[in-house]
Amino acid sequence: MLWSGWGDPAKAVDLPEAVRGLLGDLLGVRPPRVGAAGMDEVRLPPAALPEPVLAELRSLVGADHVRLDHDARVRHTRGKSTPDLLRMRAGDGSDAPDAVVLPSCHDEVLAVLAACAAHRVAVVPFGGGTSVVGGLVASRRGFAGVVALDLARLDRLVAVDAESMVAELEPGLRAPEAERLLAAHGLTLGHFPQSFEYATLGGFAAARSSGQASAGYGRFDDMVVGMTVATPRGTLDLGRAPRSAAGPDLRQVMLGSEGAFGVITSLRLRVRPVPAERVYEGWRFASFAEGSAALRALVQRDAAPTVLRLSDETETMIGLARPAEIGAPSAGTGCLAVTGHEGTAAEVAARRERTAAVLSGLGGVPLGTDPGRAWEHGRYSAPYLRDALLAAGATVETLETAGFWSNLPRLYDAVRLSLAGSLGSPLVMCHISHVYATGASLYFTVVTAQTGDPLGQWESAKRAVGEAIVRAGGTISHHHGVGRDHREAHAAEIGELGVEILRGIKDRLDPEGVLNPGVLLAAGGSGD
Repeated sequence: MLWSGWGDPAKAVDLPEAVRGLLGDLLGVRPPRVGAAGMDEVRLPPAALPEPVLAELRSLVGADHVRLDHDARVRHTRGKSTPDLLRMRAGDGSDAPDAVVLPSCHDEVLAVLAACAAHRVAVVPFGGGTSVVGGLVASRRGFAGVVALDLARLDRLVAVDAESMVAELEPGLRAPEAERLLAAHGLTLGHFPQSFEYATLGGFAAARSSGQASAGYGRFDDMVVGMTVATPRGTLDLGRAPRSAAGPDLRQVMLGSEGAFGVITSLRLRVRPVPAERVYEGWRFASFAEGSAALRALVQRDAAPTVLRLSDETETMIGLARPAEIGAPSAGTGCLAVTGHEGTAAEVAARRERTAAVLSGLGGVPLGTDPGRAWEHGRYSAPYLRDALLAAGATVETLETAGFWSNLPRLYDAVRLSLAGSLGSPLVMCHISHVYATGASLYFTVVTAQTGDPLGQWESAKRAVGEAIVRAGGTISHHHGVGRDHREAHAAEIGELGVEILRGIKDRLDPEGVLNPGVLLAAGGSGD
């Protein structure tokens, strides 16, 4: 993973002239006066961990697996949000951990957590480093130091229960490697978020990830049937049946806890057979409202395809629905929908026919498989485009929410109006990518010219749009998580009593407060 951007540097994209022209003419974007810092130019604070603490950590995981070098600290600094990248491009490594610790098993994780609690050292669980909500920046106040607990060595497929269609995997597995290991057994998770190439299974669980094929396979939290969690107080082994009435489900407490309650060291996940056939197609609707109604009809009639997405008019016009072809002219007007069907050849044929009957009956115009193939080809490309736009002098970021179908138009308008009020005349694009019988998600991409203070510019806009989402009755996050960035809005969403409940759980599992302090909940119960 590129330390100052997204993904593989060899896959970096250049902006087409059409996009550069649009940025300058419509948004007033100008190239930044100062280029991005190099790796050796990143300014890091001196490592703060006392030598006795380092010696104990080395004794627990091995000296080679406690790293203090510049490269390791930089690569474990923050996540991949636009503010994260703006700071890194400016050479600001002030949030770097003092050390990177790489345990190899549950018992080593448990021992590291106990040692860090005893010495008041903050611990940031680290998977793929793909957080976009400030989920990898711990509060230092009151702690002797900060370590990044990198789970990359917990990377095994432990067992496959083919009869139950359950696989046990370790949390440090990156998604492509997990799919490769499962494919050897003819199985798949079916979880393909935009972060697929770099995110880990533990990160998916900790942030309640939702993949691009969620209409068919469900969210990642739907797949988790069991887990093992290390906490400073000991081990939690959760999930002995698909469902249970034995009190509240503690699996749900750990899912979405973002490393603030414990560190997931093993996951038991529902798996599916690898589909024999995949077909992705495009449809055009006259308006976002008409397309939304068609998506709602599909899912409420239990006819949803495996993949079901709808871009609004602006996203369709710009071409962000197919980021690998950004800048290419869009055919026609209206809104592009993408449907995907996976399964046996017979299943795919039957589902395509049913989907076509519903969509064509509600105003959809079939565009064939070319738009679907273009989407499939570029489904992981948007973050690379974001990096190119940042380098060109644009502030570009994403945000997402979800709501009930009846409230979706209000939520859509509230976000757009808030962004316009905060940023002047930004380019705001949106798509629906996750659908349910009762509602759907809205995923926005925002592009505007950078001011002299791009960090302050976006933080002000993000704060305003978070307040607008809460007022409009939406959730502050559908699948990105809370992190630090959404903490205040999340507190407003669940209320004071809800925050007290989460605080009580954290205080019981992590009495010293060393796990990811400041993420999900304010560190020490107050602002930080």
